[in-house]
Amino acid sequence: MALVTSKVASSSSFSLTHQPKNFQIFLSFRGEDTRLSFISHLYNALCQQGINTFIDDKLPRGEEISAELLKTIENSTISIIIFSENYASSTWCLDELVKIVECKNDQLVLPVFYNVDPSDVRNQKGKFREALTQHEEKFKDNKKIQRWRDALHEATNIPGRHYKHNCTEFEFIQGIVEEVSNSKFNRMPLFVAKYPVGISSRVEAIKILLDIESNDVRMVGIYGLGGVGKTTIAKAIYNRFFNLFNGSSFLENISENSKTDGGIIQLQETLLFEILGDRNLKVSSISKGINMINESLCYKRVLIILDGVDELHQIESLLGKCDWFASGSRIIITTRDKHLVAPLGNGLSTYEVKGLNEQEAIELFSQHAFKRNKPKEDYLELANQVIRYAQGLPLALTIMGADFYGRTKAEWKSALRKYEKFPNRGIQKILKISYEELDETERDIFLDIACFFNGHYMDYVVDILETCDLYPISGIPKIIDKCLVTVDQYNKLSMHDLLQQMGREIVRQESPQKPKERSRIWSYEDALDILAKNMGSDKIQGIMLCSPKPTTVQLKGQFLKMKNLRFLIIHNLNSFGCLEYLPNELRFLDWPGYPFSSLPSNFCPKKLVALNMSRSRLENQFTQVCSLI
Repeated sequence: MALVTSKVASSSSFSLTHQPKNFQIFLSFRGEDTRLSFISHLYNALCQQGINTFIDDKLPRGEEISAELLKTIENSTISIIIFSENYASSTWCLDELVKIVECKNDQLVLPVFYNVDPSDVRNQKGKFREALTQHEEKFKDNKKIQRWRDALHEATNIPGRHYKHNCTEFEFIQGIVEEVSNSKFNRMPLFVAKYPVGISSRVEAIKILLDIESNDVRMVGIYGLGGVGKTTIAKAIYNRFFNLFNGSSFLENISENSKTDGGIIQLQETLLFEILGDRNLKVSSISKGINMINESLCYKRVLIILDGVDELHQIESLLGKCDWFASGSRIIITTRDKHLVAPLGNGLSTYEVKGLNEQEAIELFSQHAFKRNKPKEDYLELANQVIRYAQGLPLALTIMGADFYGRTKAEWKSALRKYEKFPNRGIQKILKISYEELDETERDIFLDIACFFNGHYMDYVVDILETCDLYPISGIPKIIDKCLVTVDQYNKLSMHDLLQQMGREIVRQESPQKPKERSRIWSYEDALDILAKNMGSDKIQGIMLCSPKPTTVQLKGQFLKMKNLRFLIIHNLNSFGCLEYLPNELRFLDWPGYPFSSLPSNFCPKKLVALNMSRSRLENQFTQVCSLI
């Protein structure tokens, strides 16, 4: 047996567990069949490519060679199995094979069938049957024999190369060397995450949808809120399965990288290169690139992952009509928009990525904040505040954990108070991408929900927003598809606390120093200040004052300056005197305990859709208002 190795490169690849590889290539072969012929030629060809090569007699003396070789397999990046006629007669080779198959999720495995039929290896026929029968008679260890049989069968499920006499041995070896050379760059595991907490269970769930062993074509759309871990999960899936395909490609952040025609073309060239390994392929236009991809890849069993898609044309530019894939191919698309992948047809399954559960959240945050699996005892209460704030969003847990690492408890408390008012920029930047993809009316709907209607029944909100010319019947489903808002079993709208905070921060940034210049006022302090000091303006479309305790403010003509007010929500507020004005633009008036005996005489509630004035002092006018709505 020979071993082909290289020193660890500066650009070491990473598996799911982030372990660097010590060796480049491990060769498993039966020496008496191939050492002086095929292996010798392959050895020289690899040397010519600058790959350091040595045979087993160069291993350090004084060590048990079999144990050393098994360790070498585990730490290799690529394993090549040369199945020859007498391969199975060597128990050493079979033990190597078992180890290689165990490691196939963490390295590239290339089976080479040298003058043997792959079906003989898969089904243990011919010389392979004879060899295993002899082993059974010798060892009487059924479990060991079964492991060998399973490994032989499983190895043939991995795409490989079959040497037959329709080409020269030189040409065949050059093909192997070329594939190995390309694989060094293009078929390496991806870096997944520093602390991949909660990833494995989600990969297992998606694995069921992929059904890798079936021979049909399957597509899976992975969708979810920004920062919830879609890309991280997709990378872990890629690492888990890419060795099982004839070609694979992971195209990351497609939305950002396809903003121009040149960006699309570059993505097409990257896709072709990563699967075909030909750096000389050039794409002159998007339409030609689509045809090149279809024609070049249609005979290959491929794994293609399109990450961060936000428009249908991006999928079409890379996959055409999605009708050309070879049997056994798998396509994965990650997106924030569930509706985006719907047109891809009946062969599509979808998977929504949910936030981490409490235990996972604690572990991920603790790894970043304390470099351990759980918080330090004296930081436990503060850590739990972070967990409640992040609500299972991995992005927030990671950013905040790194931010809090090494800081004192006083610094933690100060930072948490700041987070309550001003969201972290890194978190907001990621979450805001989905908001920016909405059109103008959809953005208004999102901000109205974030500021006023989170937790309200959807039908109720639709009725209110319909009169504001925001087209909520079509707009709200689009916002839901982008995972910005959810609807529970009771038909209530809700959103992640960090999304609500993001929406409110967008409104605050309209005028950071002057609340009266903002479109929506939801903060109790700001609303109280505006009403108490009569500082309203026609910029304000909605105002909410929900006092934590009974508060008294003299209201008179404060709403005269808010002629465009659509929503007025006032709870737990006392007043005296006489209210002089309410805007006729009001659609939603929620003022339980209304402290006045009458409405302003000039108030015309023609546009009012929803009214809550329970426990109010209104007398006859209440019936009149209800009749006008």
